[in-house]
Amino acid sequence: MRFLGSIEAKTDVKGRAFLPAIFRKELQDSYEEYLVMRKDVFQLCLVLYPASVWNRQTEALRSRLNRWDSRHQQIFRQFVADAEIVSLDANGRFLIPKRYLKMAGISQEIKFIGMDDTIEIWSRDNADKPFMEPEEFGASLEEIMKQDINGGQAV
Repeated sequence: MRFLGSIEAKTDVKGRAFLPAIFRKELQDSYEEYLVMRKDVFQLCLVLYPASVWNRQTEALRSRLNRWDSRHQQIFRQFVADAEIVSLDANGRFLIPKRYLKMAGISQEIKFIGMDDTIEIWSRDNADKPFMEPEEFGASLEEIMKQDINGGQAV
């Protein structure tokens, strides 16, 4: 599954939005049963996880946490309690609950950003904030790609 690109859209008065057709097709091709929505941990946006990606993420987190450590329990509880299953209707619409709209500062104008295996939903006003200036992006990417992360293999 590869979600790419950014698409501007609007929510209706009930907080419903159409999932862009290109993202819907990717979900259908991957036979995903549902999506999970939660507020991003770091940014002021929402994240849609296909079921398989959500399950992988929660298992990865759970495997690093000790069930007998109260802080670890709090972390896991907060991670999963802030999530909600999202279903698409026959027209490809889904409801963004009001609490999520508020958490992410979203009014009516939104922007979907494909993030490879997840989809971010931003307020259109905030959608440019997570991006670096071109020079900073180039320098950061160069630094990361120079690191020997593949045992010397070219990427």
